[in-house]
Amino acid sequence: MSIRMSRKLTPSVPNWAAAPLLGAVLMGSTALPGLADEALADLVERVSPSVVTVLASEKAKPRQMNSQPNPFEGTPFGEFFRQFGGPEGFEPPHQGPRQGLGSGFILDTDGYIVTNNHVVEGADTVTIRLSDDREFTAEVIGTDPLTDLALLRIDAGVDLPAVTLGDSDTIRVGEDVVAVGNPFGLSSTVTSGIVSAKGRNISDGPYAEFIQTDAAINKGNSGGPLFNMEGEVVGVNSAIYSPTGGSVGLGFAVTSNIVEHVIADLREDGHVDRGWLGVSIQNVGADIAAAMGLDSPNGALVSDVVEDSPADGSLNPGDVIIAFEGKDVKSSADLPRLVGATEVGTKANVRVIRNGKAQDVTVTIGQHLQSASADKITPADPAETPALGLTVAPLTDETRAQAGIKDDISGVLVTDVDPSGPAARAGVRRGDVILRVGGTDTASPAALKDALDKQKTDPALVLIDRDGNQLFVAVRLA
Repeated sequence: MSIRMSRKLTPSVPNWAAAPLLGAVLMGSTALPGLADEALADLVERVSPSVVTVLASEKAKPRQMNSQPNPFEGTPFGEFFRQFGGPEGFEPPHQGPRQGLGSGFILDTDGYIVTNNHVVEGADTVTIRLSDDREFTAEVIGTDPLTDLALLRIDAGVDLPAVTLGDSDTIRVGEDVVAVGNPFGLSSTVTSGIVSAKGRNISDGPYAEFIQTDAAINKGNSGGPLFNMEGEVVGVNSAIYSPTGGSVGLGFAVTSNIVEHVIADLREDGHVDRGWLGVSIQNVGADIAAAMGLDSPNGALVSDVVEDSPADGSLNPGDVIIAFEGKDVKSSADLPRLVGATEVGTKANVRVIRNGKAQDVTVTIGQHLQSASADKITPADPAETPALGLTVAPLTDETRAQAGIKDDISGVLVTDVDPSGPAARAGVRRGDVILRVGGTDTASPAALKDALDKQKTDPALVLIDRDGNQLFVAVRLA
């Protein structure tokens, strides 16, 4: 079996697979500097009963082009994250049932359990295995693909041991942390390390923020807790950066403060309500700061204001937002998280630099509406495009309405993506609209085929529209 050495970010849960992963992995442990072994053992003994195994099963289905679906498909994570694969050349049976494995933790004695969305997404049945090996069928209370979180609940008939969420804003780089989960199906595995970095943004998703840790995180750790030395959960382990598919000391956990907000919304009504400002923003680079006469390259530069949005009439293109509700906005990545966590209808104070002077404006926060799910799109006349590893369909009035695609957009709708194909590797996903390949417009499937036939460079430069935003991707042709 060869080992692919390409760099990749990948979720820490294995592929859906009918066959278990064969082989064993021997992992050493790293002692925590300055912490007595006995103290660490006491902490682990206290929190381990709250960590659970999540078994997600999907019934047998007819094979489709994407027979091994990307668990991040249709989310911001899908563009950068790829699933763990089995040994090279291995494929699970196309017709058989499939099962995914992950971790989770009990957040409430009543049986509420937190895990990753990608652990349970698409599952017909979710089973929770407690640390004492009792199993219960779980109800999926709600999921949030934009932060890759899910809330489950089981009825065990008795109070369950629960853990508490800590304040991820107060944790410091260099602090000791402990991850508990089920890597490779080995339940209650404990690894230790430190907080390597804070505030990581490892995808184009605007609402998730990550703690980076060197605690070993592997297959099956997804959804498991990252603890501080007080036994509080400061993150939910979600992904690793790895050239081999195994842990190399670069793990990422969704911060507990984001978890707290999202889970509270899911518990209330099964979905997440997010605030909306209605602006397009970008980072303030050194050159832009110099051109605008700013003292430092900080803040979020407003490049456009959506008509009839909450910001319309209050914010202007060229404003630099430096604070929102008293919290500093150091970069454009900070603002969506702050606005998204704000209750709809709030009269929020926004501090901006306008024409070289700082001033405060008030904006009434609106409701963020998510675009239509690609799973609800029912296209007509789909056509496979083997060179790209995807299926496309012409834009019709029906598909435009389903996907929220404007009338002035001309292209072909991506209806299916082979997760191992060149388009998927370039970040193309279902619901994208291919506008152009090279210098040739692709207003129909036939036009796309002609454009590919004429393409003289490899990779091909492909222009796509995603949720009203245009971006280029480089696709290596098959």
